Amino acid sequence: MKKIIILSALVATLAGCDKSDEPLSYTPEMASFSNEFDFDPLRGPVKDFSQTLMNEKGEVVKRVSGTVSKEGCFDTLEFHDLEANSGASLVLDANYYRDALSQERRVKLQGKCQLAELPAAAITYETDDNGFVVAASGKDVSVKYTYDAEGYPLGKTTSAKKSTLAVLAKAGADIRKKLDYTAVSTLNGKEIAQAKQSCEYDGHFNPVACELNVIDDSVAPPATTHYSIKNSIDYY
Repeated sequence: MKKIIILSALVATLAGCDKSDEPLSYTPEMASFSNEFDFDPLRGPVKDFSQTLMNEKGEVVKRVSGTVSKEGCFDTLEFHDLEANSGASLVLDANYYRDALSQERRVKLQGKCQLAELPAAAITYETDDNGFVVAASGKDVSVKYTYDAEGYPLGKTTSAKKSTLAVLAKAGADIRKKLDYTAVSTLNGKEIAQAKQSCEYDGHFNPVACELNVIDDSVAPPATTHYSIKNSIDYY
């Protein structure tokens, strides 16, 4: 009897260890925001993070940073696109995100902290039964968003007038390494770009450093651009 008890306890312990090694799924908020605002999604109890994209010369091209509440809501989000000389800094205020400088209401929220509307652009979002944003629509534009079984965002398809731009990714085969993806961009069904990323991961299976290669198929011969990504992540 004692051997049976010991073996049962050992099996239970091993099963517990296996379960703890399983990566967490992506929350609807993290997946939807990253899908819409073009940054890599993160798993687990993230407190704050930054993602910095650098070109081959080591120059910063883009940077995204944010703080996240224990409930998984984005308290702040900041975007900088140095190539386009554009950016935004958003701060959560009740069911809106306001511009940190002008205090203008930029994003309206639904439920706990999910995307509902971009008032200035007259864009409204739709969610599925699990709370993921699956569609958006405006006067002259419609968008469809897709995810895999773990909530990893696979991209979006944007239709505006006579043009349809689709960016669809295939996540890494290892569920712990979702950010080892390949992606294809098409315009009206014609391939215009390919991307492939590989990363190093932390204990939460979030990327800490990545290498990204983008092939521009719209030029002849196709041109390849290399990027590196550095992430900084703090947890609760």
